[in-house]
This record gives sequence, structure tokens and C-alpha cells, in this order.
Amino acid sequence: MSISVEKPASSGPHWFWHAAVVAALIVWWSVYRVLQPFAEFLVSLLPVERSSHTGEALAFFFYDVPKVLMLLALIVFAMGVVRSFFSPEKTRALLAGRAEGVGNGLAAGLGVLTPFCSCSAVPLFIGFVSAGVPLGVTFSFLIAAPMVNEVALVLLFGLVGWPVALTYLGFGLAIAIVAGYVIGRLHLEGWLQGWVRELHIGGNAADALDDDRMTMTERYRLGLAALKDIVGRVWLWILLGIAMGALIHGYVPERLMTDIMGADAWWSVPAAVLVGIPMYTNAAGVVPIVEALLGKGAALGTVLAFMMSVIALSLPEMIILRQVLTLRLIAVFIGVVATGILLVGFLFNILF
Repeated sequence: MSISVEKPASSGPHWFWHAAVVAALIVWWSVYRVLQPFAEFLVSLLPVERSSHTGEALAFFFYDVPKVLMLLALIVFAMGVVRSFFSPEKTRALLAGRAEGVGNGLAAGLGVLTPFCSCSAVPLFIGFVSAGVPLGVTFSFLIAAPMVNEVALVLLFGLVGWPVALTYLGFGLAIAIVAGYVIGRLHLEGWLQGWVRELHIGGNAADALDDDRMTMTERYRLGLAALKDIVGRVWLWILLGIAMGALIHGYVPERLMTDIMGADAWWSVPAAVLVGIPMYTNAAGVVPIVEALLGKGAALGTVLAFMMSVIALSLPEMIILRQVLTLRLIAVFIGVVATGILLVGFLFNILF
């Protein structure tokens, strides 16, 4: 399987693109600063009491929708430019041949830089396998790509603060690295589907390196292409996630959320994981729900466990993986990742 990067045609002088990017950033920051009063203004125009449940839900929705979309647009454009320096072929070559542990760390770090949902990460997972990348290393990428990415980090930072964002980053990477390493040490290549196993045996990552040098104008254009593609695919999930978060924020009693997802309920962490698995959304869509749950008094560890299970162990992802992995390997994958998520949930409920 080969993944190629199409080099866009350059248009317009370079100075124009630099100036346009700077101007866009200035406009972005100016609009971002007034989102809160604008949301309050919109609520004031409606025939609802601001202090009512409906008023609280609407204020949450009107503020978070533009905030999340603006953060998403900014970071996706930036990472689209960054990723233009690394072709998929070079990335696979970087991972192939690495020692266990080192390769897992590199793959998990790559996952942070790829804003894929769990399902869209599977094709690149197949590409890594076909390139001869060790199985455990590919699993580190498969886990980290949806669970820990720049979109989730920026949104968590903007919505619930940097301590939670850094906590999410550290433990998400730890799960991806350790789980991939464990799977690799089990030597389960024989549990791949036959056609994938043949690709893994015959793959060669060093056969197609793209050394073309692009101008910054072309990199900006790739950033815009990534912005159009990714935001176009996830905006609906964002709206659904924020709508659910708004309902929780406005209507769900704090006492109920504390009883269900509080630190005192030992069963809340495994229950959150079980509830999260059948759901399907991405990091951008689930972050507003996380914010609302925390605002209602839910325990941090339980909420993080819920978030990680929704993103990294979604049922649609398992259905797609069934075409690549045998049921035994899928069971191992779920078991290892779920164990890591449970440990994170319990640990943070103890510490916080």
C-alpha cells in the first residue's frame, strides 16, 4: 500500500501569502476575544431567562461552538503546514527498523501530530504494516493517533486548562507506548489477517522517499487543504458533542453526575469505559462533553477514562479492524488498552 502526497501548484507571490497568514491570525485573535460577550448577547435576544436551565444550555452552546471550531481551524492549519515537511513514505521509513521502545515512542509521537479519528487511522496503520514496521510499533500509532492529538490538546487547554491537557497528553502517550510495546513483545504477527500478514512480510519502507522541496506558499496551501478536509469531516461531530455537553451543562443535576461518575463510586471508572466504547466521536467532539461532566462534579479520572474509551476503543473502529486483525488480536488490543485506561482513571481519582 502506498500513500503519496500530491504537490500543489504554487500561485501568488510569497509575500502575499505571508501577509495573509499574519492578517488572518490577527483577525482570529480579535474574534476569539469577544466570543463570550457575543454568546451572552445572543442569549439575551431569545425569550429565555439567562439563569434558567435553557439559558445555561444555550449560553454554553453559543460560546463553545465558535470557540471549538476556531481552535480546530487554527491548529489543523498549523499542523497541515508542519506535516508538509514529512511525507508518509519518510514517516514509515523513520519507524521501520527502530528498536522496540524507541519505535513505540516515535510512533506515539507521530500519533500526536495526526488529527485522525480511530477509523481514519486504520488505513495508515495498514500502510505501516505493509512497510515492514513492527506490529507493536504500529499499534502504538493506532492508539495514539485518535486518543492523543493536537486538536484534543488545544481544545482541552482552551476548555478546561493546561493541567488537564498535560495530564491527558502524558498518560495518553504512556498508554500508547506501553500497550504497543506489550503487544509487540507478544509476537502476534501470526494473528494478522492473511493478506495483511503477507504485506507485513514483503514490505519495504525505504523504497519511496520524497525529497522534493516545497516553498512556504505551497506549505500554506497544504495547510488550507488540511483545514478544508478535516474541518469538513468533523464539524458535525463537534456540533453534536457540544449539543450534548450543553444539555449536560444546563439540565443534568450536579448531584446525579457526582453519584454516577464521582471518585467515591469505585465502579464509576469501568462503567465509564463500558459506556464509552459503543459511542463514536473524535477528540474534538468529546471534549465539550468532558468539560460539561467536569463542571457537574464528575471525577477527573472517570471523565478521562470515558474520553479515552470513546476515542481509542470505539465500536466502529473495531468493525474496521476486523478486516485487518483476527478476533484474537482484536481482543488482545482491547484488553491491553482498556487496562491502561482503567489504571489512568483509578490513579487520577486517587490523586485528585
